[in-house]
Amino acid sequence: MLPKPFTRSSVLAVAAGLGLSLSCVVQPLHAATEVALVSGAFRRSIPMKEIEHLAETGEATGLLEDLLELSGQDPNEVAQMLNQSLELPLVLTSRLINTRIGEAILRRVARIIHPIYTPEPEVSVPAIRAGVISGLQSEDGLTAVSFLKGYPNAVMAVNLPALFGVIEKAESIAGLVQFFSDSPLDGLKEVQP
Repeated sequence: MLPKPFTRSSVLAVAAGLGLSLSCVVQPLHAATEVALVSGAFRRSIPMKEIEHLAETGEATGLLEDLLELSGQDPNEVAQMLNQSLELPLVLTSRLINTRIGEAILRRVARIIHPIYTPEPEVSVPAIRAGVISGLQSEDGLTAVSFLKGYPNAVMAVNLPALFGVIEKAESIAGLVQFFSDSPLDGLKEVQP
Protein backbone atom coordinates (compact mmCIF):
# COMPACT_ATOMS: atom_id res chain seq x y z
CA MET A 1 0.00 0.00 0.00
CA LEU A 2 1.38 3.37 -0.99
CA PRO A 3 1.44 6.26 1.50
CA LYS A 4 -1.14 8.98 1.01
CA PRO A 5 0.18 12.06 -0.74
CA PHE A 6 0.57 15.06 1.49
CA THR A 7 -2.31 17.46 1.36
CA ARG A 8 -1.76 21.17 1.37
CA SER A 9 -3.13 21.49 4.94
CA SER A 10 -0.86 18.73 6.30
CA VAL A 11 2.22 20.39 4.76
CA LEU A 12 1.20 23.73 6.28
CA ALA A 13 0.65 22.07 9.67
CA VAL A 14 4.11 20.47 9.60
CA ALA A 15 5.73 23.75 8.52
CA ALA A 16 3.92 25.68 11.27
CA GLY A 17 4.95 23.09 13.88
CA LEU A 18 8.60 23.26 12.79
CA GLY A 19 8.49 27.05 12.78
CA LEU A 20 7.09 27.17 16.31
CA SER A 21 9.60 24.66 17.63
CA LEU A 22 12.53 26.50 16.04
CA SER A 23 11.34 29.86 17.33
CA CYS A 24 11.17 28.43 20.87
CA VAL A 25 14.76 27.20 20.61
CA VAL A 26 16.19 30.35 19.03
CA GLN A 27 14.47 32.98 21.20
CA PRO A 28 16.65 34.25 24.04
CA LEU A 29 15.46 33.89 27.61
CA HIS A 30 14.23 37.07 29.22
CA ALA A 31 15.85 38.00 32.51
CA ALA A 32 16.11 41.08 34.65
CA THR A 33 18.77 43.43 33.34
CA GLU A 34 17.98 46.22 35.82
CA VAL A 35 16.48 46.63 39.26
CA ALA A 36 14.56 49.90 39.51
CA LEU A 37 14.12 51.47 42.94
CA VAL A 38 10.79 53.30 42.77
CA SER A 39 9.14 55.74 45.16
CA GLY A 40 6.38 57.81 43.57
CA ALA A 41 7.95 59.73 40.69
CA PHE A 42 11.48 58.87 41.89
CA ARG A 43 13.19 56.05 39.98
CA ARG A 44 16.81 54.92 39.94
CA SER A 45 17.90 51.79 38.12
CA ILE A 46 20.77 49.54 39.10
CA PRO A 47 22.15 47.46 36.23
CA MET A 48 22.21 43.72 36.85
CA LYS A 49 25.93 43.73 35.98
CA GLU A 50 26.63 45.88 39.07
CA ILE A 51 24.65 43.49 41.28
CA GLU A 52 26.46 40.46 39.85
CA HIS A 53 29.83 42.18 40.25
CA LEU A 54 29.07 42.93 43.91
CA ALA A 55 27.95 39.32 44.50
CA GLU A 56 31.09 37.90 42.87
CA THR A 57 33.73 40.27 44.24
CA GLY A 58 32.28 42.03 47.27
CA GLU A 59 33.10 45.32 45.54
CA ALA A 60 30.33 47.79 44.72
CA THR A 61 30.49 49.98 41.62
CA GLY A 62 28.42 52.76 40.08
CA LEU A 63 25.07 53.71 41.58
CA LEU A 64 25.14 50.64 43.81
CA GLU A 65 28.35 51.88 45.42
CA ASP A 66 26.76 55.28 46.07
CA LEU A 67 23.63 53.70 47.57
CA LEU A 68 25.64 51.46 49.88
CA GLU A 69 27.76 54.40 51.05
CA LEU A 70 24.66 56.53 51.71
CA SER A 71 22.99 53.76 53.70
CA GLY A 72 26.17 52.82 55.58
CA GLN A 73 26.08 49.20 54.36
CA ASP A 74 29.22 47.08 54.11
CA PRO A 75 29.54 45.80 50.50
CA ASN A 76 30.90 42.44 51.74
CA GLU A 77 27.83 41.88 53.93
CA VAL A 78 25.53 42.76 51.04
CA ALA A 79 27.49 40.40 48.77
CA GLN A 80 27.03 37.59 51.32
CA MET A 81 23.32 38.33 51.41
CA LEU A 82 23.12 38.24 47.59
CA ASN A 83 24.89 34.86 47.56
CA GLN A 84 22.95 33.30 50.42
CA SER A 85 21.28 30.21 49.01
CA LEU A 86 17.91 28.90 50.10
CA GLU A 87 17.80 25.12 50.05
CA LEU A 88 14.24 24.33 48.99
CA PRO A 89 12.96 21.23 47.20
CA LEU A 90 11.90 22.20 43.68
CA VAL A 91 8.73 20.09 43.40
CA LEU A 92 7.44 20.91 46.87
CA THR A 93 8.13 24.64 46.41
CA SER A 94 6.43 24.61 43.01
CA ARG A 95 3.38 22.97 44.52
CA LEU A 96 3.35 25.34 47.50
CA ILE A 97 3.49 28.54 45.46
CA ASN A 98 0.60 27.29 43.36
CA THR A 99 -1.72 26.79 46.36
CA ARG A 100 -4.11 29.45 47.67
CA ILE A 101 -1.77 30.23 50.57
CA GLY A 102 1.21 30.40 48.21
CA GLU A 103 -0.76 32.69 45.91
CA ALA A 104 -1.63 34.96 48.85
CA ILE A 105 2.04 35.14 49.92
CA LEU A 106 3.14 35.92 46.36
CA ARG A 107 0.52 38.68 46.14
CA ARG A 108 2.05 40.25 49.27
CA VAL A 109 5.53 40.03 47.75
CA ALA A 110 4.15 41.44 44.45
CA ARG A 111 3.28 44.67 46.26
CA ILE A 112 7.03 45.13 46.78
CA ILE A 113 8.54 43.72 43.57
CA HIS A 114 6.92 43.65 40.15
CA PRO A 115 7.63 44.29 36.46
CA ILE A 116 8.27 48.03 36.06
CA TYR A 117 5.23 49.00 34.01
CA THR A 118 2.78 46.29 35.07
CA PRO A 119 2.37 46.03 38.84
CA GLU A 120 -0.93 44.14 38.53
CA PRO A 121 -0.92 40.80 40.39
CA GLU A 122 -2.01 38.99 37.22
CA VAL A 123 1.44 39.80 35.78
CA SER A 124 3.67 40.20 38.83
CA VAL A 125 2.70 36.96 40.64
CA PRO A 126 3.59 34.67 37.68
CA ALA A 127 6.83 36.66 37.22
CA ILE A 128 7.82 36.03 40.85
CA ARG A 129 6.83 32.38 40.50
CA ALA A 130 9.03 32.06 37.40
CA GLY A 131 11.99 33.74 39.14
CA VAL A 132 11.72 31.40 42.12
CA ILE A 133 11.42 28.20 40.06
CA SER A 134 14.20 29.25 37.68
CA GLY A 135 16.42 30.22 40.61
CA LEU A 136 15.86 26.86 42.29
CA GLN A 137 16.97 25.12 39.10
CA SER A 138 20.23 27.09 38.89
CA GLU A 139 23.59 25.67 39.88
CA ASP A 140 23.84 27.77 43.06
CA GLY A 141 20.25 27.22 44.12
CA LEU A 142 17.86 30.07 44.90
CA THR A 143 19.85 33.23 45.59
CA ALA A 144 18.98 36.86 44.97
CA VAL A 145 21.13 36.80 41.82
CA SER A 146 19.66 33.54 40.47
CA PHE A 147 16.16 34.89 41.17
CA LEU A 148 16.93 38.04 39.14
CA LYS A 149 18.43 35.96 36.32
CA GLY A 150 15.21 33.95 36.20
CA TYR A 151 12.85 36.92 36.56
CA PRO A 152 11.04 37.16 33.18
CA ASN A 153 11.06 40.93 32.75
CA ALA A 154 13.90 43.23 31.80
CA VAL A 155 13.28 45.71 34.63
CA MET A 156 12.13 44.58 38.07
CA ALA A 157 10.72 47.43 40.14
CA VAL A 158 11.17 47.57 43.90
CA ASN A 159 8.44 49.65 45.53
CA LEU A 160 10.46 51.38 48.27
CA PRO A 161 7.52 52.57 50.44
CA ALA A 162 6.06 49.04 50.46
CA LEU A 163 9.47 47.55 51.24
CA PHE A 164 10.10 49.96 54.13
CA GLY A 165 6.61 49.24 55.46
CA VAL A 166 7.43 45.53 55.66
CA ILE A 167 10.83 46.22 57.22
CA GLU A 168 9.23 48.36 59.92
CA LYS A 169 6.82 45.55 60.79
CA ALA A 170 9.49 42.89 60.89
CA GLU A 171 12.29 43.49 63.38
CA SER A 172 13.87 40.12 62.71
CA ILE A 173 13.85 37.32 60.18
CA ALA A 174 11.44 35.44 62.43
CA GLY A 175 9.16 38.48 62.44
CA LEU A 176 9.41 38.71 58.66
CA VAL A 177 8.49 35.04 58.23
CA GLN A 178 5.58 35.47 60.63
CA PHE A 179 4.45 38.63 58.78
CA PHE A 180 4.30 36.83 55.44
CA SER A 181 2.81 33.63 56.82
CA ASP A 182 0.13 35.24 59.03
CA SER A 183 -1.09 37.93 56.67
CA PRO A 184 -2.03 35.63 53.76
CA LEU A 185 -4.55 33.96 56.02
CA ASP A 186 -6.30 37.34 56.31
CA GLY A 187 -6.28 37.57 52.52
CA LEU A 188 -7.83 34.10 52.23
CA LYS A 189 -10.68 35.12 54.54
CA GLU A 190 -11.49 37.99 52.18
CA VAL A 191 -11.41 35.79 49.05
CA GLN A 192 -13.79 33.12 50.33
CA PRO A 193 -17.49 33.65 49.49
